[in-house]
Amino acid sequence: MDTILKLCDIFHVDMDTLLRGSAEQSVTEDTAGYDRFMTLYARRMAGAVSAIIAGAAVMILLHLRISEMLSGAVFMLIVAIAAVVMVASGMEEDNFRKQYPAIPDFYTEKEKRDFRRRYIWYVAGGVGAILFGVVLLLLAFTVVPEEEPYESLIGALFLLIVAAAAFFLVYGGMLEDKYNIPKYNWENNPTPEEKAKRRLTGVACAVIMLLTTAFYVGLGLAVNKWEWAPVFYAVGGILCGVAAVVLLPRWRED
Repeated sequence: MDTILKLCDIFHVDMDTLLRGSAEQSVTEDTAGYDRFMTLYARRMAGAVSAIIAGAAVMILLHLRISEMLSGAVFMLIVAIAAVVMVASGMEEDNFRKQYPAIPDFYTEKEKRDFRRRYIWYVAGGVGAILFGVVLLLLAFTVVPEEEPYESLIGALFLLIVAAAAFFLVYGGMLEDKYNIPKYNWENNPTPEEKAKRRLTGVACAVIMLLTTAFYVGLGLAVNKWEWAPVFYAVGGILCGVAAVVLLPRWRED
């Protein structure tokens, strides 16, 4: 009985399927609901990132009507909601990984090829949208004067375009990871050295974002520069990315 239960864990099937059904067939099926979960997780994370960038555009537009402090407060509210979504989604993903530390590679080669074709458009569309926004920004100032409210309106429009581009870039990148099940299994079974590197990376990113928020709030209260939020959080995000590249262990096909 103990051996049968271990076999059920290996193949991610219940005892009835193992004894009466086809365990081999279950390896080619998504018995854990992996595809649906990871797709929803990617949408939430991409939406949260996009919402933060779009929040900066909303803050700029609101600043034309209300005070800097109130528009900054609205932006921080959007950031807070996005942060809650990201933290909650991350915790759900962590629980899923603990429940299913190993997933059989059930995706067919055709499914992987079809996604790779879509992935090209996710990346090309995101980069193209950003370049389109830059061109639009340059052309706009050849038509309208470089003064308020035109500068704020054009800047907000550019940020909205960037927000849409960020959604497709993040979403496409996370879907690419979804189809890489060997990488998923490798991430869930790290060596002690890899565990230490991941903890260090998490601490480094947490410290960076806390310092970013502290500097932003302090500067806003001291000199009333609440509109600098996009700069601060963009720099914080870049520093977190640098920390991840430097500290995290790298996945290799072999």
